[in-house]
Amino acid sequence: MLWSIVRTRPLLRRRLYRLPFAADQRATLVNVKLKWVKDRALDSVVARERHLRQVHRLLELISTDPRGGVPIQELLIRPLHLGNLRVLPSDFLLRFPALFRRSSAISSGRSSPRIFLTDDAFQLRELELSVLRDSEPELVDRLRRLLMLAANFSLPLQTVDQLSWDMGLPSDYHKKILQCYPHFFGLVRPDDDERVWLKLSAWDPLLAVSELQRSSSAGGFNGNSLSFPVRFTRGFGLRRKCMLWLQEWQTLPYTSPYADPSDLDPRTDVSEKRIVGVFHELLHLTLGKKTERSNLSNLRKPLRLPYKFTKVFERHPGIFYLSQKLGVQTVVLREAYGGGRELLRKHPLVSIRERYAAMMNTGRPEICRRHLISEESEVVSSEVCYKN
Repeated sequence: MLWSIVRTRPLLRRRLYRLPFAADQRATLVNVKLKWVKDRALDSVVARERHLRQVHRLLELISTDPRGGVPIQELLIRPLHLGNLRVLPSDFLLRFPALFRRSSAISSGRSSPRIFLTDDAFQLRELELSVLRDSEPELVDRLRRLLMLAANFSLPLQTVDQLSWDMGLPSDYHKKILQCYPHFFGLVRPDDDERVWLKLSAWDPLLAVSELQRSSSAGGFNGNSLSFPVRFTRGFGLRRKCMLWLQEWQTLPYTSPYADPSDLDPRTDVSEKRIVGVFHELLHLTLGKKTERSNLSNLRKPLRLPYKFTKVFERHPGIFYLSQKLGVQTVVLREAYGGGRELLRKHPLVSIRERYAAMMNTGRPEICRRHLISEESEVVSSEVCYKN
């Protein structure tokens, strides 16, 4: 159900316009605590990508092997972690017969089983590589915008690695993108930090426009009190005092996530609106408009955020949804799905991943028994998995 933000009373608007900007940085008006309500549509968005990232990583490994297939013995080195279980990659892949097949090759008089891609999987992988080549300039711009959100236009390379899947960067983006665009990116190691950081070489004002500003400008509004699109789960009840607080909060000045926030008091609603704007923009930089909450834990200092910054996810359930599926918390941007299960604007790489996910479900015995099996209730055969 779309929840419309109504205009505040004229008296309140006159009071806001009469005060200087600094006076607007007041403490939180109401100590609101909004309840979490399950959203089945957005939970299904997260659940349908179960194991997709692990499968894709192994698919890349096999597709790039010059022998055409990978010997099973080479897949026994690093077991996959699936919840509290560890799974041998070779056994894991055989659960997806539409993507992978096993064959034997005679070598030195002995049978050496190998894992190959099916013909359909190979063709889809070729299509994915073509899409990656075509969308490379756009991927580069989104990576540049990510770095522009950070102080000194730099982030730890490990942090970028954690976000690379969600942003659609190829697994070898260090070579395919960073080395191919030295005029944009550089690797540095600060004197007081052992980590390697990815640094943007130059600021681009054309990129420093948030998605909220772009959409508002398209609608003909050029003010500084931009309102975030808000949509609640069906049946969500908002108390009157929470509604009044949210109405007034929406009228506060909007600080661009690309602007320097050093003048903002972190204890105020204006600062909180800036934090919401930062994550609103960051989620827009991802393909699926979502990411695991743990991926954001290392961003406090680089994004110049106060302590306990993730509280904005609970305080603004009409903007963000916290899904508990698959044993992790995933932050989803509500507006991107319009109340349904599909993205309103879908990147070509998302369509490729959806086809991989559909192939993962083809021919699996457990899928034939039941279309959806939850992470918590699935029983994995002892022949495939063994506990830590």
